[in-house]
Amino acid sequence: MPNLDKFDIAILRILQEDARATNVEIAERVNLSPSPCLRRIRNLEKSGILRGYRADIDRKQVGLGLTVFVEIKVGHHSRDNALLQQEALLSIPEVTSCFLISGGADFLAEVVVADLAAYETLLTEKLLALPGVADIRSNFAIRTIKTGGALKLPEPN
Repeated sequence: MPNLDKFDIAILRILQEDARATNVEIAERVNLSPSPCLRRIRNLEKSGILRGYRADIDRKQVGLGLTVFVEIKVGHHSRDNALLQQEALLSIPEVTSCFLISGGADFLAEVVVADLAAYETLLTEKLLALPGVADIRSNFAIRTIKTGGALKLPEPN
C-alpha cells in the first residue's frame, strides 16, 4: 500500500463523499491550508490513486432501466485470448464494469441497457461475437440496493 497519511486518507474520504467539494472546503475539513491541500490532491491524481471524478447518474431517469451481470466463459485459455477478450469488452460502451474472475466463468461484466430488447440486441450482436466465447450466462438485477459505494479506506500509517 502506498504511504498515505491521515491527511491523504481524509482528503480521499471527502472526495468519495462529494467530488465537487472545492479545494478550500476540503482544506478546511482536513485542517490544512489550501496550497498544501491542493498539492496533496494533485499528488493523489498523479500517482493514480485518485483516478478521476464522476457524476452519479440515476440510470432509470436517463432511460437505462436494465442492469445485467453477464458471466462469460472462454473456450480456449491463453494469454492472447484473454487479451483479445479484454480489448473487446473494453470497446462495448454498455459494459460499465468488467472483472477477470475465478470460478465457473472467466469474466464478469456489468451491462447497463434500456430494456430487455436492447439487451437481446447487445447479446446477439456483440457479446456472442466476442472472440473465443464458449458460454454466456445472464443474471438480471431485480432491484438496485447499493451501487458505486465509497471504499472503506484503511486507517493511515
